[in-house]
Amino acid sequence: MKTTLKTLIAAGCLLAAGSTLAAEHGLRFGVEALYPPFESKSASGQLEGFDIDLGNAVCAAARLQCSWVETSFDSLIPALQARKFDVINSAMNVTEQRKQAIGFTKAIYQVPNRLIARADSGLTPNASALAGKRVGVLQGSIQENYAKAHWAPQGVEVVAYQDQNQVYLDLTAGRLDATLIMAPAGQSGFLAHPDGKGFAFVGDAVQDEKIFGSGIAFGLRKDDQALKQRLDAAIAQVQQQGTVQALAKKYFGDIDVTVK
Repeated sequence: MKTTLKTLIAAGCLLAAGSTLAAEHGLRFGVEALYPPFESKSASGQLEGFDIDLGNAVCAAARLQCSWVETSFDSLIPALQARKFDVINSAMNVTEQRKQAIGFTKAIYQVPNRLIARADSGLTPNASALAGKRVGVLQGSIQENYAKAHWAPQGVEVVAYQDQNQVYLDLTAGRLDATLIMAPAGQSGFLAHPDGKGFAFVGDAVQDEKIFGSGIAFGLRKDDQALKQRLDAAIAQVQQQGTVQALAKKYFGDIDVTVK
């Protein structure tokens, strides 16, 4: 009886907290809208992409009205801490370093990270092949962390940008030799476009569980435990319904996004 009472009280508190959140402003997602196919803007200025559809599906399952706040990727964690929005939904990997600053929901999906260079460059994603080369990365990303940890000490120049599109521009202009990026973003945002002609993924996906973490999740403030429980339940629901896999097929093709 005591256990049942405690469970009912906890459920009531969770529902009350969620109701208060919805009544105040719904759920505000923080996003950087410059990273297709995860998140970007259509020609009419509407947000679109895998994470946008995923966020809408999770909000529907949690019975919350969601809205979106845009900021640069490297500003997402400070903006979350400053309460400019409630949850980060921008292809952010769960890493030990980030967990020191914020909390995360359960992991939702996982994607490989690969190097893009000219197809005939002979480059591969290792320090010896990239020594003396310039590799572009998104500022504040785990790709930047990986490149600086594994390649920079061996003579690779790692160049960080606030906008991945600027990385592509400098790559095609010859100011960069390669870029390290999430494979779906590199395929959809660059290789599938005319500017990506002559470029390709080179070598295998890079691996480092300590840096790349356990998968991609929503980030939230550590003290928002009621919200975390509500989102975890909604995430589990959309995973069980096959929504995550269906969206992955739509945006990523045959890339396996299953959390290992």
